[in-house]
Amino acid sequence: MKYVIDTSVLIEGRISEMIEKGELKGTIIIPEAVLAELEAQANFGKMSGFRGLEEIKILREIAEKKGIRVEFKGERPTVEQIRLAKSGEIDNLIRMLAEKENAVLITSDRVQYTVAVAKGIKSMYLKQERITPEKTKIMSFFTPDTASVHLREGIKPYAKKGKIGDLKLVVLRDEPMSLDELHDIAHEILEAARQDEDSSIEIERKGATVIQLRDLRIAIAEKPFADKMEITAVRPIAKVTIDEYGVSEELKKRIVERQRGILIAGPPGAGKSTFAASVANYLMDKGYLVKTMESPRDLMVRDEITQYAPLEGDMVLTADILLLVRPDYTIYDEVRKTSDFQVFADMRLAGVGMIGVTHATRAVDAIQRMIGRVELGMIPQVVDTVIFIDAGKITKIYTLNFTVKVPYGMVEADLARPVIEIVDFETKKVEYEIYTYGEQVVVMPVGEEKEEYKVLKNAIENKVKDYVDVCEVEVLSSKKAIVKVPEEYIPHLLGRKGRRIKRIEDELKVSIDVQPLKGIRREKIEAEVSETAKHWIINAKGLEGKQVDVFAGDEYLFTASVGKKGIIRVRKDKDAGKAIRLALMRGEKVYLQY
Repeated sequence: MKYVIDTSVLIEGRISEMIEKGELKGTIIIPEAVLAELEAQANFGKMSGFRGLEEIKILREIAEKKGIRVEFKGERPTVEQIRLAKSGEIDNLIRMLAEKENAVLITSDRVQYTVAVAKGIKSMYLKQERITPEKTKIMSFFTPDTASVHLREGIKPYAKKGKIGDLKLVVLRDEPMSLDELHDIAHEILEAARQDEDSSIEIERKGATVIQLRDLRIAIAEKPFADKMEITAVRPIAKVTIDEYGVSEELKKRIVERQRGILIAGPPGAGKSTFAASVANYLMDKGYLVKTMESPRDLMVRDEITQYAPLEGDMVLTADILLLVRPDYTIYDEVRKTSDFQVFADMRLAGVGMIGVTHATRAVDAIQRMIGRVELGMIPQVVDTVIFIDAGKITKIYTLNFTVKVPYGMVEADLARPVIEIVDFETKKVEYEIYTYGEQVVVMPVGEEKEEYKVLKNAIENKVKDYVDVCEVEVLSSKKAIVKVPEEYIPHLLGRKGRRIKRIEDELKVSIDVQPLKGIRREKIEAEVSETAKHWIINAKGLEGKQVDVFAGDEYLFTASVGKKGIIRVRKDKDAGKAIRLALMRGEKVYLQY
């Protein structure tokens, strides 16, 4: 007897088992078309290709021991035929070889078997061995409190266990995972996903495969994508309703009163997708038609909610279909790339209620991720609510308003511009403002000073108080500040020709705008001036030990310390002495301010 075997039975490893059991005797013919297809799959990093090639190696070793002949025959397919393998080109080459050799075609592909029988080719159909997700080895690593399992070649298996927000890393056994064991586990997962109608292979790329096995999201990484083979399986450990999150009636009303643009943000593993699923179920209960856009499709939603994957690998095409379906709300899981934000915005502006799930370390960061991806003025129309989830709890809710005003920290009325206000949903206070300043987009905290601003404010105060006793400092940005001092003290702070304030600005690397401080005045008294050969002597009796400013009329001259004898001695050949001489020549009086 001659047997021609196709790709499906090699990937499943069935032929080597049959030879081992003595069920096949004679000649085994492996079509060159099968070898080429497996080689192409392996080159693309698909596990099925490596599995099939490994099976050929095992098959030949067993056949040699059993005295069974193994031959490679047939035409090698062209690149175009390999590309059209899913259309049946490779299967046709296999059938032609079986017909030519008058051999029995062995397959576990029902379509291949049906076509072969229809053409009168002797065929043997091997029904696929049923592998249920519950019986796969990956499930043996899970316990009721396990959130994720991490298997890596040469490393002990470990898992994250506990509750959301309190997960701990636990070693599952002392024996490290071997490469063969990981291959067996991966093969089981793939077969179970192909056979189970509630499971699917979501992504299959070179070195990376993502499978949704019932409620498990499994990522398989291999060389060249990863340095070693790794399997990560994540399972939601909580399936909760929206009420269990403590959602207020006001927030519920906001969600259902009209179609909105909502971002659910939070760090990885915080429970964002779980909350999004609870919102989807809640909206269904309220009579809204809800769909999802996911890759992979792992949201635990009701059966009435259709879960869409990227159509032909592109969410843009999925969005086109959804706009024809016309859902009231769409849950967009994992809004991450620029194209995701653009699809989200397009659907929102088309009138579809959108709920996006995105990674962020703070609630405001979720909004900042939209800057540059969505036109700034359109952001409040695309997203009007941000719900931040941390450790399975709602910790912050923002709403977005669009207005025209003078931004926080600016004082001139002609600086009014369009501003996006980020408002705390509970307190109704504005916490951030977003606006353009020149060509830069500014996200400015409102109310509370940032830590770096506090440091700069203290530094400015310390420098200014070397020259004035009273001042108020307002930091507008890391490069701009306003300093208010008593009006009559402004010349002293500025210094001659503005040198003093310029020195402070250079030291702190900040631009300082000096303004009058209303309501505070310092006393100013006239002083007698006498002279010696080399000095001007200013009488300052009663001000011993104090620092005073010296004026000629209204012009500030300099600051000096009064000595123990109640006088200020100024050398005539210094700038200060020359200034006094000029003032006296003009007939101006000398004043002291303290």
